[in-house]
Amino acid sequence: MEQWFLRITAYQDQLLDDMAALPSWPERVLVQQKNWVGKSPGAEVDFPVEGFAPIRVFTTRVDTICGATFMVLAPEHPMVDALLEGLPDAAEKRAAIARLRAQDRRARLEGRVEKEGVFTGRYATNPFTDERIPIWAGNFVLMGYGTGAIMSVPAHDERDFEFARKYGIEVRVVIQPEGERLDGATMPAAYTGPGRVVNSGRFDGLPADEAIPRMAAWAEEKGFGKATITYRLKDWLISRQR
Repeated sequence: MEQWFLRITAYQDQLLDDMAALPSWPERVLVQQKNWVGKSPGAEVDFPVEGFAPIRVFTTRVDTICGATFMVLAPEHPMVDALLEGLPDAAEKRAAIARLRAQDRRARLEGRVEKEGVFTGRYATNPFTDERIPIWAGNFVLMGYGTGAIMSVPAHDERDFEFARKYGIEVRVVIQPEGERLDGATMPAAYTGPGRVVNSGRFDGLPADEAIPRMAAWAEEKGFGKATITYRLKDWLISRQR
């Protein structure tokens, strides 16, 4: 069926910048507008996978990338089925992933379902550390947000922390707050605040906000990433508007 769309994504920056001309608008409406556009500066990074195309992730916190101890793909990600090919337990894994796909999408988005995952049996390589990290399919990642794949840094992301503790995955601290000493083995929750970069090679000691552009630039120099901006805003289907 023929459909009509408004190419509103052509105006995504204008929709944000021109809010300065609306000083009398309620703050809650302006916040809704910002969230609707969903502008997120960050970086895209490619994680190599032996025998497959690299998996691209988008992250707003590239300063934490050396703490990525696993990856998670949306159950709907097009690479999931390919990664399972040839594995002795592929049928069992496919059935488990199909169950995750069948869960209510909105409930998954809003975190109203228990975080669950299936290890695909494959590994990616973290290009910043050259470490092999396991690739999972998880119900808390959705296609349509970013690339449908995430690098998981459990020490510094609440969803990743919960998932890692459930499945016994390493929690590695790479941002230390001033005056504290976090231990990935014992910390009770993810730390998402400011601090200095640790356990990250050449970038150790940098303030996290300073490390972000430097690490994005280094990824671009090495050819496996770059700084970029993503938006949540999608073109607007208007065919069925009443």
